[in-house]
Amino acid sequence: MAWYKLAIQPDDGVWLVTSPDFEEVVSYGQTQEEACRNGRNAIEEAIAGRIADGESIPLPLSENECNGGRYVEVPMMVHLKSAIYMIMREKGWTRADLQRALGWPHREQIDRLFRLDHQTKLDAIEDAFKALGVPLSVNIPFHKAA
Repeated sequence: MAWYKLAIQPDDGVWLVTSPDFEEVVSYGQTQEEACRNGRNAIEEAIAGRIADGESIPLPLSENECNGGRYVEVPMMVHLKSAIYMIMREKGWTRADLQRALGWPHREQIDRLFRLDHQTKLDAIEDAFKALGVPLSVNIPFHKAA
């Protein structure tokens, strides 16, 4: 899972929330819980904006790296789509390069991979990771019942 740090402080009767990872994130809430929700939404918007503008996205933390302070977890689909974008950037690939590697005939299919509000099918996500040479793996810690 992917976590980002939040900074929350009281400000004129509301809770102001920012993120040290995203300077563009500024939101608020009537309660600390609402501020955290709004902060997570603002981080998602910041990620979407950075993808649209071709900018880098800060690496998220894993749950074990979260120590002290407040953190929010971005939804799995946001994490997967931003990971595809980040790996693609790291490799110096364009969307056209990924489209060719996947053999997808329509540019819109590729564009949907990077739209955070689109519920892309998991098989398309898996195919994109494979095309980038990074097979997707998931580790779910199952516990035996006592």
